[in-house]
Amino acid sequence: MRRIVVWFKNDLRLSDNPALYQACLDADEIIPFYCFDEAFQDQFPWGFPKIGDIRKRFIWESVADLQSALEAKSAPLQIHYGSTLKALQKLQADYPFEAIYCAQEYSAEEIEAQAALESFGFRLMRFEQYSLYKSEDLPFGIEAIPKVFTEFRKKIEKYASEISILPAPAQIICPPDLKPWSLIPLDEFLSTDLKPEPRAVLHFKGGSKAAWQRLRSYFWEGNHLQSYKETRNGLVGPNYSSKFSPWLATGSISPREIYGEIKRYEKERVQNQSTYWLYFELLWRDFFRFTAAKEGDRFFKIKRHPQLESNAQFESWRLGQCGQDFVDANMRELLNTGFMSNRGRQNVASYLVRDLKLPWYLGASWFESQLIDYDVCSNYGNWTYVAGIGNDPRQDRYFNLASQAERYDPDGLHRQHWLNP
Repeated sequence: MRRIVVWFKNDLRLSDNPALYQACLDADEIIPFYCFDEAFQDQFPWGFPKIGDIRKRFIWESVADLQSALEAKSAPLQIHYGSTLKALQKLQADYPFEAIYCAQEYSAEEIEAQAALESFGFRLMRFEQYSLYKSEDLPFGIEAIPKVFTEFRKKIEKYASEISILPAPAQIICPPDLKPWSLIPLDEFLSTDLKPEPRAVLHFKGGSKAAWQRLRSYFWEGNHLQSYKETRNGLVGPNYSSKFSPWLATGSISPREIYGEIKRYEKERVQNQSTYWLYFELLWRDFFRFTAAKEGDRFFKIKRHPQLESNAQFESWRLGQCGQDFVDANMRELLNTGFMSNRGRQNVASYLVRDLKLPWYLGASWFESQLIDYDVCSNYGNWTYVAGIGNDPRQDRYFNLASQAERYDPDGLHRQHWLNP
């Protein structure tokens, strides 16, 4: 009897899930496993939680959706809280298993956590769950990833292998006495009583079901993909951009699945610069991820300065009270909804680093706490890019707030939306 644990993390889906798919081929029995680990209780040195309540809620909804999808296949998800090591040790005692199939991680913290499990005797088999392309599809080795995105993109577009998409397993066989675990009720899981935010650009709900509903709405019902390139820098409304990023961050939908729908849209509707540009944005995610794989610890290394823990300028920035209306509007949107437009992110990051002269990692930490689409590689990659210290170091990446507001919020609609009571 061969039994395998499938450890879900940021790959909360059944379709296009290589670890789950391969486990179903290799094992006689599967144990689906998810752990709300210590990060859900941790705080940053600057006094705010590592995972804020809005982001927590989105993850909880995503896990609940995965649990329902597994239950439909008679596969009870084993949900644990706290130490992943202790949870797996208990699982091993109750249902002895041979291996853990899980995602290939890229951040130093996650890699260390997996290595710690192996040091306790667990055998981990890692699969590339998060990227559009797999490392084996690339026209170069990880050690030869180009330092600049444009070179990476051109080589990928010219030489990379075709993208394949896996179906969901037809059946998932679990131990017959495996019992389902209950999710902690949402109101007990969160530290605050969250109310719906009527000003949000979209009412994001976690899970694969909601992810595919959004894709159908944006691509097929609204036909918005055809104008994505022209509208993507918008600030107000549900359809100026795809807004797939929260579901990509939790893995409720894969970049390969989105790519497959882009290609179908190009065949059935239109192929133009906008359809290409959404693919282009998926390539950026891969670039940051593979760069993290290449750089290792160096990509994530942070120097913390205790004297900045209670910095008043940073507090004003993160709470949307710094006095710059374009910055404040975007930061209040983030604080109240867990989301901010890409244009807004570039401007608030530039303001923190260039105008306030504060370390970029303070902003990166706040984004990690608040963003429902937080992705470690994209977050660090984008912040170091704006700060001019990443793979493409330039000290002139300055966003002039007045000209940016005039260009992207000429009527002040976004600022009125978030700054007026």
